Amino acid sequence: MRRPLIPVTLLAAALAISCGGGAGQPPMFVTILTGNTSGVYYPLGVALSQLFQEVMPEANIAVQATAASAENLHLLQAGRGEVGFTLGDVLSDAWDGRAEAGFTAPLTNLRAIAGLYSNYIQVVASDASGVRTLADLKGKRISVGAPGSGTELNARAIVAAAGMSYDDFSKVEYLSFSESVELIKNRQLDVTLQSAGLGVASLRDLAASLPIVVVPIPADVVRKVGRDVYRPAVIPADTYDGQTEAVETVAIQNVLVTHEGVAESVVYRMTRAMFEHLDQLVAAHVAAKGISRDTATQRLPVPLHAGAAEYYNEVGLPE
Repeated sequence: MRRPLIPVTLLAAALAISCGGGAGQPPMFVTILTGNTSGVYYPLGVALSQLFQEVMPEANIAVQATAASAENLHLLQAGRGEVGFTLGDVLSDAWDGRAEAGFTAPLTNLRAIAGLYSNYIQVVASDASGVRTLADLKGKRISVGAPGSGTELNARAIVAAAGMSYDDFSKVEYLSFSESVELIKNRQLDVTLQSAGLGVASLRDLAASLPIVVVPIPADVVRKVGRDVYRPAVIPADTYDGQTEAVETVAIQNVLVTHEGVAESVVYRMTRAMFEHLDQLVAAHVAAKGISRDTATQRLPVPLHAGAAEYYNEVGLPE
């Protein structure tokens, strides 16, 4: 049986309380922390904002472009956002307080809303660079993702598992997806590593501009990473222009996260809205086809928010 809708006035009060305001104060912003505008998080964040606005009409919903996973988690921990996207491995690092991943103390305010689609670590080189394998990356110019991003943490893990370090490259840039692509177009870089959903706009743009090579990450390299959240996967043929064969790579689950200070009623409504309107997320980006309510509570590295747990209990899913 579905929970009845909460009157708008009660919801507005709950929002104000969750964001630090008192009763009678106007609702504060509900900020959705995403990533670079050329990635997958941003269009999905925009689609979520539209859904959330429908069920919370008196809330001010904002979408913020960020450096993605790690920055989003720090902002949520500090209460400077209510919803954020992150990679599962970065979320695990944050919860455990792994200093080498940039978390000097455990971020214990974090709570999960749902497991989402998988990110694929996509190593893409210009065809002219001559790069065909991970070993060919030695001596090349590479972008490993924006500072503080999940992509950059993924890059460190994969490079190490392949028996290399950043010192093996002739040049290392810490750039957003779109900036990386522009430098490859201008022949100032050879390779970009991007952790994103399949069909990410930046790589579609690159493949439409010049011949590319999607570099395989073999299963034995994935195993050497030594983390359960890294799973062998395949980028299907024709995901990008000129990519005529399937390519081995790594998949990592994305997670939608909040913090414990957000009201249970608010998170309940956001969770329900997302799963009752998944078609709108798919319309925003094809990567959302990988989101399923049936798997939303599986292998989460942090506890569920009570509001999300209430929704899953309502529809008969285990927490």
